[in-house]
Amino acid sequence: MRTKTIVLSSILGAAIAAPAVAQSTLETVKERGRLICGASQGTPGFGAPDDNGYWNGIDVSMCRAVAVAVLDDMDAVDFVPLTGQQRIPALQTGEIDMLPRTLTWTLQRDSNGIDFTTTNYYEYTGFMMPASLGIETAEDMTGASVCVQTGSTTELIVNDVSQKNGLDLNPVVFDNTSGTREAFFSGRCDALITDAGALASVRATMADNPDDYVIFPATPYASALTPAVREGDAEWRDIVNWSIQSLIAAEDFDPTQENIDAALDSEDPVIMRFVGTTPGLGQSLGLSDDFSYRIVKAMGNYDEIFERTVGMDSPLQIERGYNALYSGGGLMFPLAFQ
Repeated sequence: MRTKTIVLSSILGAAIAAPAVAQSTLETVKERGRLICGASQGTPGFGAPDDNGYWNGIDVSMCRAVAVAVLDDMDAVDFVPLTGQQRIPALQTGEIDMLPRTLTWTLQRDSNGIDFTTTNYYEYTGFMMPASLGIETAEDMTGASVCVQTGSTTELIVNDVSQKNGLDLNPVVFDNTSGTREAFFSGRCDALITDAGALASVRATMADNPDDYVIFPATPYASALTPAVREGDAEWRDIVNWSIQSLIAAEDFDPTQENIDAALDSEDPVIMRFVGTTPGLGQSLGLSDDFSYRIVKAMGNYDEIFERTVGMDSPLQIERGYNALYSGGGLMFPLAFQ
């Protein structure tokens, strides 16, 4: 079955009450036979439909991994394009089951009705500016206008950077992703601010000549982009968390989409638990014991997903950097499958 895109008529406003929860999210998804995920409004490499309407990207892949774990079908997913303002209310009110839409893990968000799971992408916030302006550091941006999307952490970051460095930056705020980006390329603003990976995607897909634009850090701080679920459903949080962990652990353990079947014959106790030949782990989550095996069989490990969506096998050609395994100097660290 093909995945499809759902358009919400309205998900904002305090008048929208959360639906009565008569059953767990796991039960709801199984009964529906579909997983509903929040998605970007089109960021190639992270989440965007292709010419046939099929959604691809590293964030999209996190949803597909959960669909495999729960429904044994990576295509049993509907994607809901959401603005920065819409995404958290959509999750809180039950319009979506899971939100992997380039969502930065922050204290305020964590304490406001959502639970974060496993970080799937570490990133810094960046500015993109025309190379012709000759600016390559945030400290040199005095008086610059900045296109920024409301409802994102970048609104606060623009103010923080401006105040810290005495830059007198001028935010130009838009309520949706496409409007923000189009305004920048039409010359409404000197700079565009968002996650650096998204900037690389925008530069590669929207600029007439990508070399005409430079990207540089807005701050020295990294961000953890982390799929989230509604607060109060620990079972569902654990399922999403360990589905994503399966991708990271598979890279650490070495199984790939091509050789995962050989792992079924492994006598290594860790691998046996991971693929489910030693029973118990999947059952503790309400899943089959081979859920991790099925995820890797359908999608590959984290390295394979990274490289084909945003890495060197993709148009973005982003290096692993922070997103390398801990053993390679990065921040990706698998939890224990035991």
